[in-house]
Amino acid sequence: MNIIITGASKGIGYDTALKLAENPENKILALSRNEQKVKELAVESDQIEYLVFDITSPDIDALLQKVEAMGGVDILLNNAGLLINKPFRQLTMSDWQRSFGTNILGVIGLIRTLLPYLEKSSNAHIINIGSMGGFQGSSKFPGLSAYSASKAAVANLTECLAEELKDQKIAVNCLAFGAVQTEMLETAFPGYQASLSSEKMAEWVAWFCLNGHQFFNGKILPVSVSTP
Repeated sequence: MNIIITGASKGIGYDTALKLAENPENKILALSRNEQKVKELAVESDQIEYLVFDITSPDIDALLQKVEAMGGVDILLNNAGLLINKPFRQLTMSDWQRSFGTNILGVIGLIRTLLPYLEKSSNAHIINIGSMGGFQGSSKFPGLSAYSASKAAVANLTECLAEELKDQKIAVNCLAFGAVQTEMLETAFPGYQASLSSEKMAEWVAWFCLNGHQFFNGKILPVSVSTP
């Protein structure tokens, strides 16, 4: 499989890339704004290429050159995310724009860019990383309104795209994460220790990337043992 992962410089994105790279038949293109960390990831496996890439101001030409060299795209893992932890009254419009720019508009732009390649794949699968914060009816927490609202938009986009793209045989699913021990969790809940590690979650995400489209389409799947 040819796989693109955003937000691949740390946490679940980093660990998922490594897990997928264990299969020598997979090619992974890791995208991140953090050049040092994504370089370190690529050093760990010959199966991983990297591109310094900001989904809020993307260099489309550079991305398409990498995609052409890779031979297309089968799987897109939209993992990049931004969490701002502030009470609603303190959130500025810039905060809201940054949150939605990364968490939903960046996802939309990347999918639009890569659709022509995904349409050519016989195993096309788009996986959007959501959050239990954006899952209807789940517990919500103070300070996370911008993040949660943007992740709710990701969930709804997933359902819409699955319907629109089903005739092209492109599956679209959303994984709504609960508490996983990552830097983002520390930002949201300082000092909290999750029972699920990034490495353990990455094992499941890697499996889902490769196999989830055989069982699910248009689904928002809670992947959570606690919230938080």
